[in-house]
Amino acid sequence: MTDIESRPATTVALDTDPLASVWARYLAAIAMTAAAAIVAIAVDSKVHIPNLSLVFVIPVIIAGIGLGLGPSLCAAVAGALSFNFFLTEPRYSLVVDDPSNIWAIGLLFVVGLIASGVAFTSRRRAEDAKRLRMRATIVQRYSRDVAAADSINSILSITSRSLAALFRAPAVAMLVADDKVVYIKRAGDMEPQEAELGAARSSLVTGSVVRGGVYPNETSRFDFWPVRTADGRNAVLGLAFDQDERPAAPDTPVETIANVLALVLDRQRR
Repeated sequence: MTDIESRPATTVALDTDPLASVWARYLAAIAMTAAAAIVAIAVDSKVHIPNLSLVFVIPVIIAGIGLGLGPSLCAAVAGALSFNFFLTEPRYSLVVDDPSNIWAIGLLFVVGLIASGVAFTSRRRAEDAKRLRMRATIVQRYSRDVAAADSINSILSITSRSLAALFRAPAVAMLVADDKVVYIKRAGDMEPQEAELGAARSSLVTGSVVRGGVYPNETSRFDFWPVRTADGRNAVLGLAFDQDERPAAPDTPVETIANVLALVLDRQRR
């Protein structure tokens, strides 16, 4: 069996969501609102339509479905201000002379808020359903690929890559024998430090999940799950979650991976 130092770690690039993309979503929401304002001004110059303000609800709905809650709320605020500035008297001013226009602007803003909430909820549910389908597909593919693997090296590589794909987070899969990590494969750009390897071994001793950043492992970036087998060939799975974006219930899919890995390790021993 080869020691950990002699095996290079396998890395997998993980997708990121840079700040630029966040700004791009807000700019897209503002651009759609600007387009709606141009359409509304053009129509208002030709014909009087009492409910022209509803044009500004369209960008709110589109932003809620495609861009997220923040851009959708931005479109709602921008729409109400645009309607006030361009389409109510006095024009090109945020001052409102007619009390009925105050109600119209307020109603437009409220409708925008409701529409953004409904659109965002629908988007979130669609994303949750998509995420569940994606996870089921990854677990199914993992079960097939790891069953066909013919070495510990391949088994751990497939396992770490599948964990990283499940949660879009750095992942490690390691084999532990006699309280020593003898094989390790990682996916992502985080390599476990010595203290984190100690936390991984601790999860095997206790037979429970060890959370990173929690006493007595405050410095650990990884959550660790033990994988015990009948013949004592044990493993540990680790995931380095972003503390601000930790998934609500990661245990079920990770334990599914762990159970499959335990079966494969038992078969590999025979």
